[in-house]
Amino acid sequence: MSRNRLGVDAIALTGAALLGACSTVGPDFERPQVPWLADWTGGSLKSLAAEPHGPRTRQTQQWWRNFNDPVLDQLIAEAQRVNPTVRTAGLRIMEARAQLGVANSTRYPQAQQATGELLSVGAQRAGAPDSSEASFSAGLSISWELDFWGKFKRSIEAADAGYLASIAQYDDVQVLMAAQVVSLYCSIRTVEARLLIAHENAALQQRSLEITELLFKSGKDSELDVQQAKALYLGTLSTIPQLEIGLRQTQNALSTLLARAPSPLPEMAAGQDQIPQAELDVIVDIPADLLRRRPDVRAAEMQLAAQSALIGVSAADLYPSVSLLGLMGLSATSLSGSPQVLNWALGPSLVWNVFDYGRLTNTVLLQDARFQQLYEQYQDAVLRAAREVDDAAVGFTRTREQIALLVEAVKAAQRSLDIANLQYREGLTDFQRVLDSQRTFFSQQDLLVASRGNLTQSLIAIYKAMGGGWEQGRSRPVLDDATREAMGRRSDWKGMLTAPLPAPGADAQHTPPPKTERP
Repeated sequence: MSRNRLGVDAIALTGAALLGACSTVGPDFERPQVPWLADWTGGSLKSLAAEPHGPRTRQTQQWWRNFNDPVLDQLIAEAQRVNPTVRTAGLRIMEARAQLGVANSTRYPQAQQATGELLSVGAQRAGAPDSSEASFSAGLSISWELDFWGKFKRSIEAADAGYLASIAQYDDVQVLMAAQVVSLYCSIRTVEARLLIAHENAALQQRSLEITELLFKSGKDSELDVQQAKALYLGTLSTIPQLEIGLRQTQNALSTLLARAPSPLPEMAAGQDQIPQAELDVIVDIPADLLRRRPDVRAAEMQLAAQSALIGVSAADLYPSVSLLGLMGLSATSLSGSPQVLNWALGPSLVWNVFDYGRLTNTVLLQDARFQQLYEQYQDAVLRAAREVDDAAVGFTRTREQIALLVEAVKAAQRSLDIANLQYREGLTDFQRVLDSQRTFFSQQDLLVASRGNLTQSLIAIYKAMGGGWEQGRSRPVLDDATREAMGRRSDWKGMLTAPLPAPGADAQHTPPPKTERP
C-alpha cells in the first residue's frame, strides 16, 4: 500500500474519531418554573368559571363572534390582515426564517472558495529581447470546522427558538388587534348611545324651559324657574360637544387600526343605539395552562431558550476548534516545455485562543447575565398575565352587579320624574322638584349606558388576558400578494415567503418539558 494511501486513511480515521468525540457544551434549556403558578386557581376568574351556563359552545378562538355582529367580524378580519403592526410582525417571521437558514448552513463546510487567474506576464530588458508568457492557475479550497463542542448546534437552537418567538409575537399581535378593534368598536357604540340619551334629555329639558318661559310671561311663574330650567338645559347641551370629540377621536383610532385614513367608518352607520353585549363563554382551561398558552408568555419563553443556547455558543469558544481543510490547485504557463502542476492538501487543523481566556470567559458571563434578565422578564410576564386575568374578571363581575342596580335606579328616576311632572301640573310642588328629577334621570341613564360599555370592555379584557384570538392567523398567509411579489423581485427567497405557519399546537413540540428550575 502506498504512503499516500496510508496518509489518506489516517486522516479519514482521525476525522471519524473527532466526529465521534463531539460533545455539546453549555446548559440545556429547561422550561422555567413559576413557583406560585401551580397553586393558582384563576383568582376572580374561578368564580366566573363556576357559574352555571346555558347551552353555549366554547368560542375562545374567535370569541368576538359571541357578539353576533357581522360588521364587527368583518373589521377584525381586516385589521388582523392589513394593520401595519401585523404586517411588520409577519416580516419579522421572514427575518427569523432567514436567520435560521444562516444557522443551518453551518452544518456544511463553512468556507468554500474557488479561485482562478489568467495573467499575461512580460519583461523588457535593455540590450536583450523582450519576453512574455501566459500564466494560468485555478484552485478550490474547503474548510469545515467540526462542531466538536456543539457551537453550531447551539447556534441552530438559538435561531430555531428565535423563529418560534417571532411566531408567538405574531400571534400576540393578532390577539391585540382583535381586542383593540372590539374595544374601539364598543367604545364608539357606547358614545353614540350616550349622545342619543343626551339629545333626548336635552329635548325634554327644552320643553320644560319653554313652559316656564310661557308661565313667566303670563305672570304665573317666577324668573327663577326660567333661569334654573335654562341652566339645566344648557348644561346638558354642553356635554354633547365633548362626547362628539371623543366619538370622532375613537373613530379615527379605529380607522388607523384598519390602515385607513382617519374618518368615521361607513360600515357603522347603522345600529348606533346598540352596544354589543355578550356573556362570558365557558372556561374549561387549567389556569396555569391558560397563562402559559398566551402568545406573549410563549414569546418570552422562546427568547429565554434562544439566550440559553447562546451561552453554549460562547462557551464553545473556550475550547479548541478543529477543522478539516482541503485544497486543490492547478497551475501552468505558456512557456514551451513548462509542466502543469497539480497541488493538493488535506488534513485537520486546530486553533485554540489560549491567550484570550479573559475575553472569552467574560463573554460567557455576559450571555449568562442576559439569560438571567430574560428569566426575570419571563416571571414578570406570567405575573402580569395573571394580574390582567384577575383585573378583567373582577371588573366584569362587579360591573354586572352595578348594572343590575342602575337598571332599577333608572326605573326609579323615570317614575320620580313622572310623579314630579304630575304634581307640578296640579300645583302640588314647585318646579325645582321637576328639575331635580330631570337631572337625576339624565345622570342615571348616562351612567347605565357607560356601565354597559364598561361591562363589554371588561369582557374584552378577559378574552385578551386569556390570549384568545390568534389561532385563525395561523391559517392565513403571513404576507400579502403585493409584498411577496416585491420581496421576490428583490431577492431569491425560494419558498420562505409562502411557507405556511405551523398549525396551533404544532410548535409546542419544540418546547422542552418542565424540569428543575434553573437557579
